[in-house]
Amino acid sequence: MSGFPALVTGVGLVTPAGVGVATNWSAVLAGRPTAAHLPELDGLPVTMACQVPDFSPRELGHGSWQWDRFTQFAVVAAHEALEQAGLVPGDWADSSRVAVIIGSGAGGTATLEAQHRILLEEGPSSVSPLTLPMGLVNMAAGQVAIDISANGPCFAPCTACAAGASALGLGRELLRQGVADVVVAGGAEAPITPLYISSFARMRALSRRSDDPATASRPFDSGRDGFVLGEGAGVLVLETEEHAAARDARSLARLTGYGASSDAHHVTSPHPQGRGAELAMRAALDDAGLTAGDVDYVNAHGTSTPLNDVTEAAVVSRLLGDGVAVSSTKGVTGHPLGAAGAVEAAYCALAIRDGMIPPTAGLVDPDPRIEVDLVRGSARTGPVRAALSNSFGFGGQNATLVFTP
Repeated sequence: MSGFPALVTGVGLVTPAGVGVATNWSAVLAGRPTAAHLPELDGLPVTMACQVPDFSPRELGHGSWQWDRFTQFAVVAAHEALEQAGLVPGDWADSSRVAVIIGSGAGGTATLEAQHRILLEEGPSSVSPLTLPMGLVNMAAGQVAIDISANGPCFAPCTACAAGASALGLGRELLRQGVADVVVAGGAEAPITPLYISSFARMRALSRRSDDPATASRPFDSGRDGFVLGEGAGVLVLETEEHAAARDARSLARLTGYGASSDAHHVTSPHPQGRGAELAMRAALDDAGLTAGDVDYVNAHGTSTPLNDVTEAAVVSRLLGDGVAVSSTKGVTGHPLGAAGAVEAAYCALAIRDGMIPPTAGLVDPDPRIEVDLVRGSARTGPVRAALSNSFGFGGQNATLVFTP
């Protein structure tokens, strides 16, 4: 069935732009960058990142000290999304009809790095018995399901930087197939660690502007030199039309299309002509039953790396034309890897709800090779008939989501 609508009835966000949807949306619309110097990174090749501010896991309770940071992010975002949707965790007519899908690219990397140091310095008897439960990639999904008493399917897609988008696409499929009535779906990541910073820096993937972090993440700008690592979580509540109507729930937007593909080209570099990206975008439009002329906004993967931005813009131009508005919110949040697709999906839903398209923070001098209509300076206002959200991951794994009112 083309264009099957999964209603987005709730959104939860934990990002460097703030904890909570209202704080996030205000910062993103204003184009306020969040990259900053982090003293704990001193001595590493890059000493800046986009870190979630004022986050206190103590407020979570329920033994949350046993959870890795990425899991804590996911639980907080899930609760906000459910509250906005008007759903009470655990108060389900049939808990087996409630599914949880939370993707992640790295999982509990901070826990694993810390416990590996303990193993080397203090020996195996000092390693925490909670290492695996804290570090496994599926633990954000598992803990959210436990926390909200959801007994339906529980998955953790691990498609690198496409993980959050993959989770939402799979969540819609569960609704379409009649397996679930409600899906709590999104992505979570907490990768600001010595190993991840050093690894990305050795790959020359990170910006080296540690002396001026506020200008470091600059998607589509001619002076871009890499992405800024971020963290956080985005969670959306998806429902069938029937389930939402039965409880008079209002939707922010509808997830009506999903496309996935593989570049089958290289583990880190995009296909030179963007073949995989175009396949995912075409598949998502076809799934939604839309044409290029229906799309008003593309929330680009837009990482601020030299290769990705040019390739993605060329695909958007080839497939949708040069008149569609394009922006990357990574100019504000940095790149939260597996959480990115879900965070940016939430921004697309909010853009449709409010009729506002966020600008690309840090974009001052557009790369002359990029010919699409880049939104910069300030947010644009006006109805958004359809928004595409692109997410492309290492391994050549691509996911595109289509949102409509």
